[in-house]
Amino acid sequence: MAEPEKVNPTPQPTPEWQAITLLRAARAGTLATARDGQPFASLVTPATAPDRTVLMLLSDLAEHTRHLKADPRCALMVSGPAATANPQTAPRVTITGSAVPVEDAALKARWLALHPYAALYADFADFSLWRIAPNAANLVGGFARAHRLRAAAFEAPAAAVAAIAAAAADIMEHCNTDHPAALAAIARKPGDWRMVGVDIDGCDLAQGEEVRRVHWPTPVVDAENVRRELVRLARAARSETHP
Repeated sequence: MAEPEKVNPTPQPTPEWQAITLLRAARAGTLATARDGQPFASLVTPATAPDRTVLMLLSDLAEHTRHLKADPRCALMVSGPAATANPQTAPRVTITGSAVPVEDAALKARWLALHPYAALYADFADFSLWRIAPNAANLVGGFARAHRLRAAAFEAPAAAVAAIAAAAADIMEHCNTDHPAALAAIARKPGDWRMVGVDIDGCDLAQGEEVRRVHWPTPVVDAENVRRELVRLARAARSETHP
């Protein structure tokens, strides 16, 4: 009797990669600040810059913004979907760092691409962009799976970040103009999907106000790597639809 064919299990993502993908996909999170020793938590809507730092559009009228102006130290928790009805099975990561205001039109445009509904108020005088560079993190990959991470876990290769940033506009224009069907296949949902963001770790597809994050299996280093990943994702999606 022939032995059953051995199947190699799908490799599990490293804690570092899981933390990065959680941050990249997060559209809502809990920001923790403090004032005069009193902790405070609030809902925020993060995005990530090309270099994996975290972006938030905050109002000067908000309590957490007043806290950050007095003490920039903060923590941000984001989470993914729970595997079961038990919320403790949800993967989540909490980063710590210092939030600083940043005036950068390109970064604001990137944040707005992931939160298109905010165009209604993003240019109000009391709103400004803030940035957090993680200096440490705690990842809980699921129930009883915790990992402490250092700042190095989020460091992005500067050359790769620059290469993808320089090519991003051309990549998005090409995909949106010439390959809308491929983007819909990658999004795994019919519709007029457009690529609104691309970086070393993945891309962001949007249809109206719905935005989906698509991760590469590992970080890429240049535009050719992006092209190969998009071709692979489109072929995989189509093969599942038409086996």
